[in-house]
Amino acid sequence: SKPFLIAAFFLAACALSAEAGTTPTKKAVAARHSKPPAQPGPAYAQRADVMLVADDIAARRDLDIEWVRQAIGQARYMPQVVKLMQPAPVGTPKNWQVYRSRFVNADRIQAGIKFWQDNRETLARAEVETGVPAEIIVGILGVETIYGQQMGNFRVIDALATLAFDFPTSHPRALERSEFFKAELEQFLSLTHRTGTDPLALRGSYAGAMGMPQFMPSSWVKYAIDFDGDGKVDLFNSPADAIGSVANYFKAFNWQSGTPTHYPVTFDTQKLDMDALLAPDILPTFSVASLMAKGAVLEGAALQHQGPLALIELQNGDAPPSYVAGTENFYAITRYNWSSYYAMAVIELGQEVAAALNK
Repeated sequence: SKPFLIAAFFLAACALSAEAGTTPTKKAVAARHSKPPAQPGPAYAQRADVMLVADDIAARRDLDIEWVRQAIGQARYMPQVVKLMQPAPVGTPKNWQVYRSRFVNADRIQAGIKFWQDNRETLARAEVETGVPAEIIVGILGVETIYGQQMGNFRVIDALATLAFDFPTSHPRALERSEFFKAELEQFLSLTHRTGTDPLALRGSYAGAMGMPQFMPSSWVKYAIDFDGDGKVDLFNSPADAIGSVANYFKAFNWQSGTPTHYPVTFDTQKLDMDALLAPDILPTFSVASLMAKGAVLEGAALQHQGPLALIELQNGDAPPSYVAGTENFYAITRYNWSSYYAMAVIELGQEVAAALNK
C-alpha cells in the first residue's frame, strides 16, 4: 500500500493493502493498523544469520556494530505480520465498487474537509511549488491514515525484521520481497541513527510504513522534506511536512502540472481490440490516435491530450468492469502504491472532499 511507497512498492511506498489491485478483505484492511498480538515471537538476537546481516549493515553504513546488533537483536518475530503479507488466494475476485466503499466514505470525507480547512495555506503552497493538486495530496493522506488517525501500531523494527528475515515463502516473489525489506531495514537504521531517534520507539504499518503518508524508510530518506521550516522532518506530527513530502514524492515521479489523471472512455465494438489495449497494463503507452484505432472512444478534452495514455480496467466482481483512460499522472499515483484501484480511490476521495468543501 505503497511510496509501495516506493514500490508500493511498493514500494509501497506504499500502502500495501491494495498491492497489485487485489481487493483486500475487511479483516486485512482493519488489521493494517491494528494492535500486534500480545505474544510476539523470539527476538532476532538469537539468530546467527541475522547478526551477520547486522554486521554487514554496520560496515556498509559506517555505524557502530554494537548499536546495530542491539537494535536488530531486540526486534521480535511477528506472526501477524507474516499472516498479513500472505498473497490473496488464487482466483480472489477484484471488486472496485467494494474497494472504493472502504476508502471513499462519509468518515474519510468529513475528516478530509477538516484537514483541508486546517491546512489550506500549506496545501496551496505545496500545489504552487510542485504542481501537485491539493486534492491529490488530501486523497493520499486520507486513504493512507485518515489524516494521521491510523498510522499503525506495529513497532517498525519488528515489522521490517520479520519481513526481511522471515518473509512468507508461499509468496511468489518471496526472495525479491525479502531483499526489499532488508534494504528498508538498513535505511531505517541509518535514518534513526542519523536523527538520534530510538529505533525501537517508532510504530507504523505491518509493512514498516511510517507517519501520516505511510512512507517506507527509503521513501522518507529520498522524498521527505521539512515543509514547516522547523529544521527537522516529522511525518508523524507535522501535517505540513506530510503535505510537502507527498507533493515532493509526486514531483520526483514526474507529475505533469495541469494534466488530468484520467479521462472517460467508451468502446467501438466494431474495432475493439481489448487484448491489445490492456497488454501494457497501467503503463501509459498509447497516443490518442492509437488508442482510438484499437476501439477506444475518447471525447472532449481527451481528444486534445498530448501525452501517452493507458486503458485502466477496474473489475467489479460479477458485474461489468469499469474503464478509464489513464494519463501519466494516474501512473504517477501508482508509483506510491502499485495498484490502479488504489490510485482511483485516492483520486475520488480527493474529488469528494474538494466538492464537499466547495458546497
